[in-house]
Amino acid sequence: MSALETHGLEPVPDHERTARTRELFPTWVAANMSVLLLTVGASLAVTYGLNFWQALTVGVTAPVVSYGLVGLIGVAGRRGGAPGMALSRAVFGQRGNLLPGALIWVARWGWETINAVTGAYALLTVLDILFGVHGGTALIVVTLLLFVAASFAISGLGIRAVRRCTTWATWLFGAFSVLVLARLVVETDWGRVFGRGAGPASAMITGIGLVAAGGISWVPTSPDFTRYLPGTASAAAIVRNTVCGAGVVVLPMVLMGTVMASATPDLAAARDPVSFLGELLPLWLAVPYLLTALVGTLLINSMSMYSAGFTAQTLGFRVPRPWAVSLNALISLVLGGILMLAARSFMGTFVAFLSLLAVAFSAWAGVFGADMLRRKEYDGEALLDTTRTGAYWYRHGFCPAAVTAWAAGLGMGLLFTTCDWFTGPLASNNPVGAYGLGWTATIVTSGLLYAVLPKPAVAEPVSDRPTAMAI
Repeated sequence: MSALETHGLEPVPDHERTARTRELFPTWVAANMSVLLLTVGASLAVTYGLNFWQALTVGVTAPVVSYGLVGLIGVAGRRGGAPGMALSRAVFGQRGNLLPGALIWVARWGWETINAVTGAYALLTVLDILFGVHGGTALIVVTLLLFVAASFAISGLGIRAVRRCTTWATWLFGAFSVLVLARLVVETDWGRVFGRGAGPASAMITGIGLVAAGGISWVPTSPDFTRYLPGTASAAAIVRNTVCGAGVVVLPMVLMGTVMASATPDLAAARDPVSFLGELLPLWLAVPYLLTALVGTLLINSMSMYSAGFTAQTLGFRVPRPWAVSLNALISLVLGGILMLAARSFMGTFVAFLSLLAVAFSAWAGVFGADMLRRKEYDGEALLDTTRTGAYWYRHGFCPAAVTAWAAGLGMGLLFTTCDWFTGPLASNNPVGAYGLGWTATIVTSGLLYAVLPKPAVAEPVSDRPTAMAI
């Protein structure tokens, strides 16, 4: 079988749905192999004032909440055999799906930009450690270009290439992370770490939201990685492998970042999220760890671009998925260059982005998740039928209940959200805003509103429906 994936938005045929739920474990391990988690862990201690035990609570709770939701939405991929944003057409309508789809696609630009910048900084740090080469403008552009090109190559090949790479990268990253952890155990002043006072409960809850935002960003794309599972695959196994795969990385990385912050308290405010590793670790460990972290970030970006290609296709770009991916690659290259050359604080930009990202993706998750409670299967042919006679055309191409609930949830979340770029009018003087729970307000509002609003009847799959135009 060719390594190049040929399926686009159309459901995967039953005879090709031979994946196993245990393959999700390394997939979600790879989706979190980023040194950004170290920087986030440092921020929990430095910016939010949390102690080790509070950081431990954050590191356990955040992946359970966020990747539990990723796993649950992933069950839709097993039911429908199609990408998440294609299945979303059944919920929002063929035209209505363009609204959340466009927002999610734009948000993907930001996520891929952050990943590209992190990968480029990792490569720059290795060059600095080994050869004393400092990053000028030309070198920054070259490293960014190399990273984006590699991401495009892997994601363009498709899910099989991504899975093959993630398996090997998981073992390498895990091995070197254990070495880094062992060094921290020996070198850290643990009296200083455990002697730190506890931060406020509000900061701990905000920290959970910060770490969870990364997982929530995968929610709409979760079915992309489960659509090759057979219809008999266990829903519990899907959720379990998703949560465990993410948690086995998130928890130790967050704790390592918290511990590292005791030695480098300026870590959370660093201009880039990577170079501190060259200062904390010996050469023999820093270089291979940075290289494996570079590979991990590369795989994260490849997974994001893989899904972004499907999203672009659902927006009406009539091109093969690899060509749709190339557009995201170009955008992340341009935005990454701007961030690396112009931004003064990487972490401030990253936290602001995560805050808004969680709200944007949660609005879709609330509606789609509520719809999954009433819809057990999807009409594969109707998903591709963009004509007025299609089963998912609804009212002028829109499902009023879904679009209304999505817009209301999005607006509600922004009212309670605050970050460097934006402050909602309800972001203070109430627990939701003070605890950074704008994204939860989004999910609750969109999900409940969709549940109570009148909706079109769920169309039953029709096996003899004439083949519709696929895009």
